[in-house]
Amino acid sequence: MQANVTGVVLCVDDEPHILSALRRLFRTQGYEVVSADSGRAGLEVLASRQVDLIISDMRMPEMDGVAFLEQARQHTPDTMRVLLTGHADVSQILDAVNRGEIYRYITKPWDDHEMTLVVRHALERQNLERDRRRLEALSVQQNEQLRELNQSLEAKVASRTAELVGSNDKLKRNFLTSIQVFSSLIELRGENLAGHSRRVADLARRIALRMGLDARETQQIFIAGLLHNIGKIGFSDSMLDLPVPRMNGELLGLYRSYPARGEQLLMPLEDLRDAATLVRAHQERFDGEGFPDRLAGLDIPIGARILALASDYDNLQIGTLSERQLRPDQAAKIVIESSGKRYDPAVVAAFGEVTTGKNPVEALRDTGLPVAKLKPGMRTTRDLVTKEGSLLLSADHVLTERMIRQIGDFERTSGSTFLVYVKLKAEAA
Repeated sequence: MQANVTGVVLCVDDEPHILSALRRLFRTQGYEVVSADSGRAGLEVLASRQVDLIISDMRMPEMDGVAFLEQARQHTPDTMRVLLTGHADVSQILDAVNRGEIYRYITKPWDDHEMTLVVRHALERQNLERDRRRLEALSVQQNEQLRELNQSLEAKVASRTAELVGSNDKLKRNFLTSIQVFSSLIELRGENLAGHSRRVADLARRIALRMGLDARETQQIFIAGLLHNIGKIGFSDSMLDLPVPRMNGELLGLYRSYPARGEQLLMPLEDLRDAATLVRAHQERFDGEGFPDRLAGLDIPIGARILALASDYDNLQIGTLSERQLRPDQAAKIVIESSGKRYDPAVVAAFGEVTTGKNPVEALRDTGLPVAKLKPGMRTTRDLVTKEGSLLLSADHVLTERMIRQIGDFERTSGSTFLVYVKLKAEAA
């Protein structure tokens, strides 16, 4: 199921037989390969054409691999960099990481399979980064379009009443599209975040319905669930992947600023101001020990009380709030034990009814199955992602025999083992 990855690979080594071996290896993989026999020759190549990935030897005359990769980073910062070394000198490798910002290092003699995997994953990561920047630009553009539409809406109501229904429907679609774009920005970067906001929003919506909230308030909770992590947009990749229990000092202070930052990002949009209020308050605790405002009890908006539980329940399972990823039942146990302290007891009660299936409306539940137990017609509820972070199958896909066979084939060739989360009828589970 792995998609083809193409790109231009620059190989730099002062030994001709090494360059010949690399050319043979990567040309069979469909890459365009260019080579250089020194660091200076490699810099000349970079000055004359676009290169997606560089593989450089560590020890070369005149200019070693560390110096070359450092200059290459300054010249083309978006190019992925891999260091090839026959001497596993930790200090030199750390120097390469700090100065050249290398993606990986590989020791000689290399394994062809490992080498091709490293290059493919590096280029996939590069493509994801390019997509992220494209989506950020798109979100800015759509944000401006949405603002212009909102500014002109009142005038359109007076002059084009007959067209209001159609125009309003289009506006809602664009509005929801913008929200989905916003909610995906962080998830493109965090290794464990794929699908997190969507799962939080869906669970929060179901809890709100169970508690009898009206349609408008439920919709605002759902939107806030999609956007509750938007304040983390400025966090580094390493911080996004770091569990909260490991944070301290300045890093923890930065983390605790994200709810307020999320509110600031959303407040300019009038239609998102209610959701922005919920985003700010979703890390408050029922006992008053939360942040950023240390609200307590019923002073916390009901939507924020619901989001606090829904977000923590999923974060416990993906390893953001704990040192390891918990099973759903383990996460639920922690949530229930925190009733009256971290969470509103009424919200915990509604959560219990929703997740245990006591509510007849909740006829389906989320179940992780090994590939051998998958059947055609099952619908995925979470993105299926490799341990390297590559997306194999997105959520909400209906499985076919061909898809199941392809997942099994990938398991065998990669040595991985997957749990595929699907919706099963409660009585069949």
